Amino acid sequence: MRIKEGFKLRSLLGEHIVTGEGPSQVNFNKMVSLNSTAAYLWEAVEGKDFSVEDLKKLLLDEYEVDEQTASKDAAAIAAKWAEIGLTEE
Repeated sequence: MRIKEGFKLRSLLGEHIVTGEGPSQVNFNKMVSLNSTAAYLWEAVEGKDFSVEDLKKLLLDEYEVDEQTASKDAAAIAAKWAEIGLTEE
């Protein structure tokens, strides 16, 4: 999967916000707030192809979390990003 072109992560008043920019995202009329962990993952994979396994590895490398929790959390964030249209295959 890959983050769709035209989405940018910005910091706004201490919050991590994803917005759609440019003609390819003209119909994306919302902002998405990310917690610091999701923002870390976004920054790590932005502009690259990635898998749920890649997200899991990033979580394991950065946080003190067990493999099962990292796997569950990586799958959940990937599914949520896909559900709201931030990623493509």
